[in-house]
Amino acid sequence: MSKALSVDRLREKWDKYAPRYDRDIGFVERVQFGGGREWVCSQAHGDVLDVAVGTGLNLAFYPDAVRLTGIDFSPAMLEIARTRAAELGHEIDLREGDAQALPFPDASFDTVVCTLGLCGFPDERAAITEMHRVLRPDGTLLLLDHVGSHHRLIRAGQWLLEKLTVRMLGDYQTRRPLPLVEEAGLIIQRQERLKAGMVERVAAVKPATEGS
Repeated sequence: MSKALSVDRLREKWDKYAPRYDRDIGFVERVQFGGGREWVCSQAHGDVLDVAVGTGLNLAFYPDAVRLTGIDFSPAMLEIARTRAAELGHEIDLREGDAQALPFPDASFDTVVCTLGLCGFPDERAAITEMHRVLRPDGTLLLLDHVGSHHRLIRAGQWLLEKLTVRMLGDYQTRRPLPLVEEAGLIIQRQERLKAGMVERVAAVKPATEGS
């Protein structure tokens, strides 16, 4: 397994990469994640937290009525998101912070969104636990990410690629977050595997009977 990068080292790498991110991710988005952001953001409602908001690529797809907060650990990515929000005319509270220790009280949001972020957190279990914590009862967690395929040969290729991507940007190819979502106490409403099992879309709900 590739050695994980520290949060500080990851931040340095993402700050440096930020100006190229939108251009580089464009082809991958079209080929592998086409329609994924729309699927996730169209289901958001109420007070929404976008975790690992990055350069704000989700902003164009949220319903007008939602109240948006975004968090990311890269100041350079957030600066691009601010510019994008201004260009789109969207109001969003953008903050620098760590997804593994969210700076919000319990039960603060109706919806938590994370697109292409869980693959890059040093501790995805901690990040999911925090997303659960800040959700209100009956709140919705919406996820989009690349995950380890169920196909043995494809997964072997992902494992090899992961040796490079973890070293470059802390990006894991073989994670499977769904069991961690269920372990955190969320109820899966919808789960889809796409692209030979390499892409996963999840909608889950925090039970109304559960405390914050």
